[in-house]
Amino acid sequence: MAELVGRSSQLSRFDALIAGIGRPGEPAVVDITGEPGIGKSRLLGEVCARARRAGLTVLRGRATEYEQHVPFQAFTDALADAHPGAPGADPALTEAEAVLHGIRHAPSDTPDGGAAARFGLRRAVAAFLTRLGERGLVLAIDDLHWADPASRELVDHLVRHPARGRVLLVVARRARQTPTSLAAALTRGGDGGAVLHLELDPLPEQESIRALAPDVPEDLARQLYAASEGNPLYLLSLLHAHRGGAPLPGATSDAGTANPAGVPSGLAALLLDELTTLTGPQRLVVEAVAVLGDHATTPMLAVATGLTTGETDDHADALAARDMLRSGPGGRWMLRHPVLRALVYEDIAPGRRAEVHRRAAQELARRGVPVTERAHHVARSLTGWDPRAAAVLTEAAAQFESTAPGTAAHLLDVVLRHMPDTPELVRDRGEIVLARARALGVSGSLRESRNLLHGLIRTSGKDHPELRTEAVAQCAVMERYLGHSPEATALLRGELSRHPGPSPAQAVSLRLALGMSALQTTSYPETRADVAEAVAIARCDDDPTGEAAALALAALGEAYEGETEAAARFADAARGLTDALTDPDLTALCEALVWLSWAETLLERYADAERHITRGLDIARRGGRLHVLPHLLTSRAFVHLGTCRLPSALEAAEEAESIARAAGSDDLLAFALAIKTLVLLVSRPLGDPDALATGEEAVATAGGSKGWWSALAWCMLGHATFVSGDPHRAQEAITTAGGGVGLPLLQPSIRPGQLDTLVNAALAAGDVDRAARWAAQAARVANRLGLGGQRAAALRAEAALAERRGDPRKAVRLLDAATQEYARCGQTLWEAYSLLRSAPGGGGARAGAAGPPRGGRGAPPAPVPPAEDDIADPWGKPHPVLYGCAREIDGAVSTLAQLLGGGARARIEREPAAP
Repeated sequence: MAELVGRSSQLSRFDALIAGIGRPGEPAVVDITGEPGIGKSRLLGEVCARARRAGLTVLRGRATEYEQHVPFQAFTDALADAHPGAPGADPALTEAEAVLHGIRHAPSDTPDGGAAARFGLRRAVAAFLTRLGERGLVLAIDDLHWADPASRELVDHLVRHPARGRVLLVVARRARQTPTSLAAALTRGGDGGAVLHLELDPLPEQESIRALAPDVPEDLARQLYAASEGNPLYLLSLLHAHRGGAPLPGATSDAGTANPAGVPSGLAALLLDELTTLTGPQRLVVEAVAVLGDHATTPMLAVATGLTTGETDDHADALAARDMLRSGPGGRWMLRHPVLRALVYEDIAPGRRAEVHRRAAQELARRGVPVTERAHHVARSLTGWDPRAAAVLTEAAAQFESTAPGTAAHLLDVVLRHMPDTPELVRDRGEIVLARARALGVSGSLRESRNLLHGLIRTSGKDHPELRTEAVAQCAVMERYLGHSPEATALLRGELSRHPGPSPAQAVSLRLALGMSALQTTSYPETRADVAEAVAIARCDDDPTGEAAALALAALGEAYEGETEAAARFADAARGLTDALTDPDLTALCEALVWLSWAETLLERYADAERHITRGLDIARRGGRLHVLPHLLTSRAFVHLGTCRLPSALEAAEEAESIARAAGSDDLLAFALAIKTLVLLVSRPLGDPDALATGEEAVATAGGSKGWWSALAWCMLGHATFVSGDPHRAQEAITTAGGGVGLPLLQPSIRPGQLDTLVNAALAAGDVDRAARWAAQAARVANRLGLGGQRAAALRAEAALAERRGDPRKAVRLLDAATQEYARCGQTLWEAYSLLRSAPGGGGARAGAAGPPRGGRGAPPAPVPPAEDDIADPWGKPHPVLYGCAREIDGAVSTLAQLLGGGARARIEREPAAP
């Protein structure tokens, strides 16, 4: 292949990347940007060719302008080029193709189903890429600015969680046409070193003329180069026109404003001028190729043009000889450049264009292709109201809602734009508006969803009260996710006060929404009566699902407020009802499992919590209840952390983060990041910056909002700053969360744990008196709660104070008591940590006063890693808890691993069986 003109520096960088693919410190993603025609695709092709010559697997796909609502189009295109079903193909290719095509063609029939397809697919694709990367893999996606929302989400995930191994993702895009969210994701990746940005400049004059215009007189060549402004596509088009006898045009920048294809009008005229020399049938074929896109096979082109198959083949071959068409994978035809396709598509008369789409949709229906595959052509064929077409789009949207909600929202918008606003269609229109608002909310367009629901609430009125109530309940969720809990509360109370009032089931739903809003604004006591009323209404209405949900919410509310006995009673009642319900009973209200599992987590009933988390995740994924997944996953992360299952805790936290980002809710994302911060503090080594960076992002994301999630973000930032060696900032963060030094606004059920950190931070800062006051407060709150883990946190705080005061014996007794409390409530991780703090040689109380602080100015004393024989209790017997924790983190570099020390881990490798 001829050397690429003017791109030697970029190619040298790519050669180095290919040679060191997967090497630590190298970027996992390359982001190529530039204007239309600047040579992004040509550079991408050369990179793929070099990667193939180096023995790497190469997958190359292209996003397309007129298929921006075909889910995962860019990735399915890459897999189509790889021929995954061919003999000898890597099984991972076939598996990936099955998953991606399964989601697009029949989402309801996929093994994962529903919501799992959207978020589970991301991890599945990363796993496929990792497997393919065992031999080295380059995945190249061209024209990423046109990617469908599902493909963009997948790229975002791969930027934040790169595939492991020898995998390089290379994307090419136009910066000015890239959606903001995708551009932000790539920018964040660049800031973190995961993404290398390459912006292509115009080609140098001499190199361009020497390579592209060697037969043109130098003066004329320079004029053509000046007119092209160094853009190779423009220059080639000008050269083609010149060689065809056309006069030299003026500079393209002066030839008019850019058209819908994104190119100057002068260039557009040059490219479209090629069509004037075609015969009538040839032009029909070219236009049909532009319209059909991925469906531009010879049989489909024949249907679209009215020509015979033989005639279509002959014309396509003639057009290929002129380099107007090129053959692609799967027997389809394509125009030689996306810019040319855009110009041709926009140049077709609208009626003719819609007719080609209509013929394509009818032919695909005749072949039995699923509605999800036909929807793109049906949507583009509509020129007026067509109930049958609307039914196809509505059915496709229902199937896409959980896998590609952005596409679902678009299809429903097409229906609404063509649906007559007549009285007989009011109910149907309202249902479609609700469905579109739901899809918008799931896809992260929270404000657009809320605005749509506001309109429905205003117009439904007395004639359709059930529509209004449903819209109010849905709108309250959007308001909460936007951080507008007071507005959500006012909306809900207004609906409950209307006459006639809502049905019993809707009344329960509205009161549950009130309770949830109050939890997030730390005002649960104000809605305690509403939740009790929900229990009573559901019981009278013989609605066990509603009753179970109301009891679960009451359990969580009381646990949050520190009313442990009341919370336990409600949790027992909720568990009895919930366990007796079938999965279909819980699908519509699986929030009950969210509230119950979090209540049980706060009550330290980890086995019950995990059982309900697992069930909730399964129901939510199968039923497409995406909004509950982050809540269940954060609960799983918290439980798995406390029970020392660090890899699965981090996996759950990262999945919760991914879903929260896609949801577009700052408060929800702040909550997920707060839990992830805590997991990172333990699962990463001392001094690792990720926990602090995540805590910083959690607080920044929460902004000025007040409530449970924001307070938790500040608390986790406090822990992270303390571990990083800044005890003063740690105190400031946690007291900010709590509304002052007494923490009056902080959730009572976790207050002792935060006070433990405050005590240690005050001691590290030299303020023993303040530490003593906080230790006393921790003991009072913990005794009131009666929870083992919180009592243990208070005991640890007292132990730290005793150690500072020079009483190691008292400190040891307190740490031993804390260890026993952790053992009784099942918090294995903190049991092991307390054992190590009190063990001989562990750098804690039994070893006497700690040495100078390590880890930064003002940092807490870092424990000295124990020797090989120190992984034992004070009487010298090997301790099974420490062995179990060490096995869990074996092979992972974590804070606990450092505390255990290399000698202890080596001993465990020699003695795999637990003593």
